[in-house]
Amino acid sequence: MPRICFTLQVKPDRLAEYRRRHETVWPEMLQALHDAGWHDYSLFLRDDGLLVGYLVTDDFAAAQAAMDHADVNARWQAEMAGFFEGGRPDRQFHQLTEVFHLD
Repeated sequence: MPRICFTLQVKPDRLAEYRRRHETVWPEMLQALHDAGWHDYSLFLRDDGLLVGYLVTDDFAAAQAAMDHADVNARWQAEMAGFFEGGRPDRQFHQLTEVFHLD
């Protein structure tokens, strides 16, 4: 299964609240991600706001499209938009190219 890694930038003055919000992600959001094919999904946050996301999925475009159709995702993205420049974070992924993987 392909591994996906992406970056986003959290506003530095919102880091503490961003971390707090991810302590208890809505159960229906977690279920929607699982149902859409997002597996082994992790977020890592650096103190300057660099956010690195990682997941495994059969088809990233299909997994994103499935989330686009989930009502809970629209609500979650609206809640999270203020943490990022430019609005909804799920529209701003900067996908990285894998150059090495130790299997």
